Amino acid sequence: MSAVPQNPASAVDADSQETREWMDALSAVIESEGPERAHYLLEQLLEHARQQSIDMPFSANTGYVNTIEVDQEERCPGNLELEGRLRAYMRWNAMAMVVKANRHHPVDGGDLGGHIGSFASLAHMFGAGFNHFWHAESENHGGDCLYIQGHVSPGVYARAYLEGRLTEEQLLHFRQEVDGKGLSSYPHPKLMPEFWQFPTVSMGLGPLMAIYQARFLKYLHARGIANTENRKVWVFCGDGEMDEVESLGAIGLAARENLDNLIFVVNCNLQRLDGPVRGNGKIVQELEGEFRGAGWNVIKLLWGSQWDPLLARDKDGALKKVMMETLDGDYQAMKANDGAYVRKHFFGKDPRTAEMVAKMSDDDIWALRRGGHDAQKVYAAYAAAVKHKGQPTVLLIKTVKGFGMGKSGEGKNNVHQTKKLTDEDIKAFRDRFNIPVPDSQIASLPFYKPAEDTPEMKYLHERRKALGGYLPHRRTKSDESFTVPALDSFKSVMEATPEGREISTTQAYVRFLTQLLRDQALGPRVVPILVDEARTFGMEGLFRQVGIYNPAGQQYTPVDKDQVMYYKEDKAGQILQEGINEAGGMSSWIAAATSYSTNNRIMIPFYVYYSMFGFQRIGDLAWAAGDMQARGFLLGGTSGRTTLNGEGLQHEDGHSHILAGTIPNCVSYDPTFAHEVGVILHHGLKRMVEKQDNVYYYLTLLNENYAMPGLTPGTEEQIIKGMYLCKEGAKLTPRVQLLGSGTILRESIAAQELLEKDWGVAANVWSCPSFNELTRDGQDAERYNLLHPADAPRTSFVAQQLEKHTGPVIASTDYMKNYAEQIRPFIPKGRTYKVLGTDGFGRSDFRSKLREHFEVNRHFIVVAALKALSEEGTVPVSKVVEAIAKYGIKTDKVNPLNA
Repeated sequence: MSAVPQNPASAVDADSQETREWMDALSAVIESEGPERAHYLLEQLLEHARQQSIDMPFSANTGYVNTIEVDQEERCPGNLELEGRLRAYMRWNAMAMVVKANRHHPVDGGDLGGHIGSFASLAHMFGAGFNHFWHAESENHGGDCLYIQGHVSPGVYARAYLEGRLTEEQLLHFRQEVDGKGLSSYPHPKLMPEFWQFPTVSMGLGPLMAIYQARFLKYLHARGIANTENRKVWVFCGDGEMDEVESLGAIGLAARENLDNLIFVVNCNLQRLDGPVRGNGKIVQELEGEFRGAGWNVIKLLWGSQWDPLLARDKDGALKKVMMETLDGDYQAMKANDGAYVRKHFFGKDPRTAEMVAKMSDDDIWALRRGGHDAQKVYAAYAAAVKHKGQPTVLLIKTVKGFGMGKSGEGKNNVHQTKKLTDEDIKAFRDRFNIPVPDSQIASLPFYKPAEDTPEMKYLHERRKALGGYLPHRRTKSDESFTVPALDSFKSVMEATPEGREISTTQAYVRFLTQLLRDQALGPRVVPILVDEARTFGMEGLFRQVGIYNPAGQQYTPVDKDQVMYYKEDKAGQILQEGINEAGGMSSWIAAATSYSTNNRIMIPFYVYYSMFGFQRIGDLAWAAGDMQARGFLLGGTSGRTTLNGEGLQHEDGHSHILAGTIPNCVSYDPTFAHEVGVILHHGLKRMVEKQDNVYYYLTLLNENYAMPGLTPGTEEQIIKGMYLCKEGAKLTPRVQLLGSGTILRESIAAQELLEKDWGVAANVWSCPSFNELTRDGQDAERYNLLHPADAPRTSFVAQQLEKHTGPVIASTDYMKNYAEQIRPFIPKGRTYKVLGTDGFGRSDFRSKLREHFEVNRHFIVVAALKALSEEGTVPVSKVVEAIAKYGIKTDKVNPLNA
């Protein structure tokens, strides 16, 4: 990026007198009629130029100065002196918390980590927000949503300590959480469920989730579920964080849907974790162009009040020119040095700017602050952002990373990692912010908290009382309560399909969803979320039934208007159709799945997508959803490595359940039959809606049609636990136990017939909708037995189910072998256990060919069963060889894992 945005029209001036006349005319308009009139005329001129085919682009950038002129600033009504003192105490306590956490530990040493520099740069911005703008939930306000920059958590804890919400003991246990007294390193709702609302330290996710959160607030309001019109979503990001693709990935949506309830605050301290963000360029200008080009309202706050007199004297624009031409890397170097350095390397670039500061001392020059460290200007910027209508707003606020840390890190490349300070550094910090801690206490680094009756503390509490209470704060349970319809309400899913009829588990899910939407109480709370594949999943009927949410309604005539299931968009539509956008779909799902907390409204999101494009693509968001205690349903359609014939490698999922199993509060299932889908969905509703358990469900769905056997009463609990006997074998010996899930369970059923007919072997077929849940149950039992050696041992559910049924156990799934391998420790002792799975890259072909390729079809299941029996001495090995020949299995083909 070049230092200064280049204007393609900035060639040699062919007529300087004419140019001057135009400039003088504009100046006269500004002087006589004001800047708004001048702006209007310029816009009209640009539009006229476009109509005359002058279509060269114009710059989206403004000068490298504050957007809000001095005479347009709204004055802060608060007591800035008291706010300054409180800010200083918070700086001190935040610093002390981190330094204490990194002093020598008697066992482990130090280095718990933590960050001082980030909050140091943001303190003024947080002060303005907490004192004047950020509403807590109250009778008159739903509460603002704060996406707080993760690395500044010590500063938030420092404020909560002064407010009496956290104790000194908790501060002393910063990043020491195992014993339950500590404070989490970053914003984590799971670890501090009544404090943090949103996890943000996985950078980029906060900005993305916040955009969809703001949009979901509008959605709730449009549908009449909650009044959210006075609520704001505030998002704090670092300028380095904006390089994460998720940070800017949805800013077009925010502008397109006019999310004027959304405010981004980008802390432009010009530094990322290792060095400058744009050493050779200007990140503020770059971001201004990105956001303004996307349709956002952009407010730049670059210079503090001390610069105002200098800029007022800058009649010929020399100072503004130097400001624009100075590179970010040079700005960083200036703040890492002193006033003399700034005089020489900044003002000294032009004789006119050097003259401006000739009578100023080096200390005076050093006192020229960046805008983010000026309480009045931050207030004015926030006030303008809050009042803006029709667009989201981004505040680009220039600061110094490590402001106030002096020689120990201010503006230096290593400031992000600075977490240990010497006593001399601490003294300097104390002196700079006038903290009343004597030299004799410096070594012990005490926290400082004024008496409750001091003006500062009274002011602190008064400001939060005026804004409805203390923040951040998280609601753990909704005040609402619902009763889930009985399971027999979903008969169309639970009963066997009529003879000659076949459906898929995807169709079963759609039937369940359609029935739920008809429920008078819960129907309006269902949030169907799609990523442009409604017809793939047979859900296009919902378009007409409940409509697609669009804040502008449907201003065009859809091409399929004459059809029953036409594409219907509506201002109060219920479906969130995200387009080809899995990250956006997941972010909308998270907003809905945490609505019980953020909005005190229980919502039930169902997000259906190609399973391959789920956890693999948005795994970080899925993990964040776990942290946020999300409640809802994720549905991976066209699942498994061999079901989606024709699509190929990047569409065939053989590992999403393994990924789902890594998220502790994700409950995952791979059902085969419609009744399993119904039982699981119903159980999920009972847990998440009625009991308000902090779990979410992942189900994989199939696009294969086949007859459904219907529910056998009494198996419901076993389905939920993960395993039930779905088809008992003949009264023969020898016997085997065939386990399966998803589409490959049907291969196990076919193998049961072959084993009996061709080999005289009986087989019980077990449907295992969740190897993950079976694994968790078994691990719980093993843990209990480890910790209670004198008690009667607990038995895993797998062992309970199999112990009365003899013979080897063969598990087959459409997923990698690791999925079913998880339960090996829980197979009854002495029993052979063999696992078939679809390791390797997927490919395109017919299902039968794919199952043969991955060695999971009925013939391989039969061979695996016979091999297991031979290993136990029940049948001769010659039977295995015979079966391989009978079924034409190629023994010399390449392992699918390496194919």
